[in-house]
Amino acid sequence: MRFRYIFFKQKGFTLVETIVGIVVLSIAFSIITTLIYPMVENSADQLHQIRAAELGQSMLNEIQGRSFDENSDRNGGLVRCGELTITCTANNALTAETGESRATYDDVDDYNGLNLSGDNIENSLGETLDGLYSGFIIGVIVCNDGNYDGVCSNSASADTDTAKLITVTVTTPTGFAINFSSYRANF
Repeated sequence: MRFRYIFFKQKGFTLVETIVGIVVLSIAFSIITTLIYPMVENSADQLHQIRAAELGQSMLNEIQGRSFDENSDRNGGLVRCGELTITCTANNALTAETGESRATYDDVDDYNGLNLSGDNIENSLGETLDGLYSGFIIGVIVCNDGNYDGVCSNSASADTDTAKLITVTVTTPTGFAINFSSYRANF
């Protein structure tokens, strides 16, 4: 009896080929992740910017709906500060009057220094918006700027009877600050 040995040619990868393949794949994956990760992070920024624009515009609308000054007519037009014997609020006194809260703000100055963040962001009706705007921060600065140059007047009484610059800064949860500015004229 004759034994016949049949040899099969073995096919496969050697150890060196396998290691080279793993190295090439890991380099390719690291390049792909460094390219894709920033795009994923930026896609969230776009959503935050849209929500920041909503918050900023809403706050500007609320402030613009108030009278120009504490000493002005609430209905507008009949009694204006800066005319006759009625003086406008000085630059160093632009703030809410004692005892006022956001629900009772009646003039633009009252919003100066208003800061809202996280759980205390609410609309003008007092409804909490923390579910939609968690992590956002809103800051408001109101100053006199009668010459419309975008710079707040520094002296205590200059430019108090023409226009007020309202700047609303909304900071997103990722730390990106967006400024929204508007003027409220004395009319």
